[in-house]
Amino acid sequence: MSRKSRHRPAPAVKQAPMARASAAVKRFTTDSFQNFEARVGIQTNNQSGAGGYGFDFISRNRVQMEAMYRSSWIVGAVVDSVAEDMTRAGITVSSDLDPDDQQMMDQAMERLQIWDALCDTVKWGRLYGGALAVMLIDGQRMETPLNVDSVGEGQFKGLLVLDRWLVQPSLENLVTELGPDLGKPKFYDVVADSMALKRQRIHYSRVLRIDGVDLPYWQRIAENLWGQSVIERLFDRLLAFDSATQGAAQLVYKAHLRTLKVKDLRQIIGLGGPAMEGLIKQVEMIRRYQSNEGLTLLDASDELQVDQYTFAGLDDVLLQMAQQLSGAAEIPLTRLFGQSPAGLSSTGDGEMKQYHESVNTKQERRLRMPLTRLLEVMARSVLGQALPKGWAFTFNSLQRMSDTEKSAIGTSTTTAILDANEAGVIDQATALKELKQASEVTGLFTNITDKMVKEAEDAPPPISEADPDANANPGQEEEPGAGAGAQSRGPLRLATA
Repeated sequence: MSRKSRHRPAPAVKQAPMARASAAVKRFTTDSFQNFEARVGIQTNNQSGAGGYGFDFISRNRVQMEAMYRSSWIVGAVVDSVAEDMTRAGITVSSDLDPDDQQMMDQAMERLQIWDALCDTVKWGRLYGGALAVMLIDGQRMETPLNVDSVGEGQFKGLLVLDRWLVQPSLENLVTELGPDLGKPKFYDVVADSMALKRQRIHYSRVLRIDGVDLPYWQRIAENLWGQSVIERLFDRLLAFDSATQGAAQLVYKAHLRTLKVKDLRQIIGLGGPAMEGLIKQVEMIRRYQSNEGLTLLDASDELQVDQYTFAGLDDVLLQMAQQLSGAAEIPLTRLFGQSPAGLSSTGDGEMKQYHESVNTKQERRLRMPLTRLLEVMARSVLGQALPKGWAFTFNSLQRMSDTEKSAIGTSTTTAILDANEAGVIDQATALKELKQASEVTGLFTNITDKMVKEAEDAPPPISEADPDANANPGQEEEPGAGAGAQSRGPLRLATA
């Protein structure tokens, strides 16, 4: 070999197909603790080492998802309960908006069935992995970007709910503007089978999108930029629970077994004829007349054996299956199955409080941005103007207060308002408005009317207690007794029983 050839780099070795296949074999990780002698730890040649995880991909099977939703009450409860709880309590808007305008907004949301549409959007988003609520604005083209300031009074007509199978996102035409929608589909094409807006292209700014379970990037690409159904994560637990329930139901048929021992039964069956007919008649006679008060007719050589099956322990197995299913669905047993908690001191309040906090987290993640965009459009359509600067809203609590809690909150709220009125921080009209607004929570002062507030606003200002002659006309003498008997409008006073 020459010197020149010695320094020449060796050619790359082309791997054989089998070598490439072996290189692509999935490598399993092992436990941090291993004992090969005792075969403890994963990948130590034991049964645990054969376990692993795979993909279900049932979110892509629309027919199967719909069959599960229609036929399984558990799937229906998992999908519906969270969606209904996310939209049943409503919101409270805090702004400088006039109470009459706020009432008009609330009435418009009821008239246009906004909360029902949002509930359906969350439902189909949880079931299919994604859904849209299209804002219907009269006189505007769906494929154009939405300019909120261009919405005129009375143009907003409601929401149209479309699940992921009724629209096709533009997978190659994505949003490039910097913002929360960056990287999402820019357009959604409605399929021909839709109930409305058939074959129309909708701009992303005109939809309220709600996904099911957020996925990593490559999995989201595999799902056409949609999320995952909530049913996919609990699919194996659902099969285990239904299998255990059906197995327990089948045991009912074996709860009372009777065994009839007949001499030379095999020969009777083999020969047939009159002997076989007699055996059949005998069995029918036993089944016909045997009861708690009847007789069992047997031949002297025959023997009847009765076996009973005990169901001890089955309830514990089913309860454990139900708890696993409840954990997979992130819904407590009291809400998912409608069962009262077990135990003398268990009330279920702690579980429901955690569940309500979980629902509030989903509201903040899934509904805050869509509702913000929706309220901005509705304000221009209902009120003819934008919402005041600095406006915000909070989701109303799902936790219902007891009568004792309402009484305590009502007392503290009333005391704070009256103290502010007596200190001159707020006037009588503002105090009445605050009491009326707090009546939704406390249940007190519900009879305060707008007329009472208007009269308080039109009332003349009270005479100053520090300088009673400050408002007196100059050059005129005060009539005797006028100062002591004059009636003036002082701070707000509420009569107590």
